[in-house]
Amino acid sequence: MVCLQEILGKNRLGEGSRMRICAILPAFNEAGSIEKIIKEIKSNDIEVIVIDDGSDDKTKEQAKQQGAHVISHAKRRGKGVSLKDGFNYALSNNYDIIITMDADGQHEPLDIPKFIGRAKERQASVVIGNRMSNPTGMPAIRIFTNKLMSFVVSVVCRQNIPDTQCGYRLYTKEAISGISIKARKFEIDSELLIKLARKGYKIESVPIRSIYADERSKIRPIRDTFRFLGFLIKSLFKR
Repeated sequence: MVCLQEILGKNRLGEGSRMRICAILPAFNEAGSIEKIIKEIKSNDIEVIVIDDGSDDKTKEQAKQQGAHVISHAKRRGKGVSLKDGFNYALSNNYDIIITMDADGQHEPLDIPKFIGRAKERQASVVIGNRMSNPTGMPAIRIFTNKLMSFVVSVVCRQNIPDTQCGYRLYTKEAISGISIKARKFEIDSELLIKLARKGYKIESVPIRSIYADERSKIRPIRDTFRFLGFLIKSLFKR
């Protein structure tokens, strides 16, 4: 296993000042997985911000017990709103590197060093996970819609982005601080990439493995694909 500190070298991405890194986890009813994920993230000396999006289970309580900073929504508001709240907190607290992950156990926290390593190697401000080189276990409909949306977003961004719908990402504070987020739900993944590309950021990818067990995905591929297409049409007319 690659050690994060070995990659950073005294926790530095380059030769600048000491880096502060956090992970943002939007969460809705993730009491079955949240504790394990937070423990594994914090084992890399990374601080965790959980956005409890109106959960009615013990997600918030478990996250706090594991030492995460928790931002709570009284009712469910969507992934877009959750990430926006997480980004605002991270920027206001001067984190240099922001990792976003799912809280349902589909993203492996031990892959975090891969993102840091790619960012350091390429001096990249944006790194996105790529599940499509080995989508073992991913439902067939998800593979199809991911490939479709990734092709369309890559054309719009004028960059090859193999898995634009992956929420496992790294952003620098410089990249994310200039983005105005409008999306409220899962279309935020595409919105961020399009706006970052338009600002001239090179978007790098790193191969990862997604873990598909018995959890029920909160993504609805067909419905969310139509929502994505609606967002895309609007964004093309708002250049």
